[in-house]
Amino acid sequence: MWMPFPGIRERRLIDRQLTAFFREHRELDFHRAIALLSRFYEQPRPRLAWYEYLDWGKTAGRTYENGTIHLVHPENWKRGRKYNSERQWINTVYHEFGHYVLWADAERKADRFAYRFVRGVSANGRARSARRPVEAAASRARRKRATSVTRPRPPRRPRRSRSR
Repeated sequence: MWMPFPGIRERRLIDRQLTAFFREHRELDFHRAIALLSRFYEQPRPRLAWYEYLDWGKTAGRTYENGTIHLVHPENWKRGRKYNSERQWINTVYHEFGHYVLWADAERKADRFAYRFVRGVSANGRARSARRPVEAAASRARRKRATSVTRPRPPRRPRRSRSR
C-alpha cells in the first residue's frame, strides 16, 4: 500500500513539537503538530480528548468513526505506565493519527503508518555523519549506568592451585 508522507523537514518539525509537548505540556505545541499533519493530508483537524487512562490502562489511544481521537495525556502516561518512554507516546500519537487518516480499523496499517512516519527522523535532526558520539546516543540503561556511582571492585586474589 502506497502512503504519502510529508517531507523530512516537516516530519522533523512535527516530531520536535510532539517531543516539546511531551516534556513541557504546552498545548500549543501539540495543536501545531496536529495542524501540520491535518494540513498535509487535507483533513479537518481531529477532535481530541485527553484522559488519565483508557481501558483500565491497557491502551494509550483510540480513534472513533466520528473522527474523535482519545489519548492518554503525557503527564498520566509518565506516571501510570511501566514502559513510559517519550518515543512510545509519540508513536502512539502517530498510530492513532494513522487510523484517522487511513480510516482503517486494521492495526497493521496504522502501525505501518507510524513506523514509516518516523523513518529517517533522527532524534537530533542531523545527518548520520554529524551525530553525537556513540556514548551519548547509547540506550537509556547504558546512560544511567555510566552516570551512576560505581564502587571500585575489590582486588582480585590469585587462584589457589587445586593440585593439593
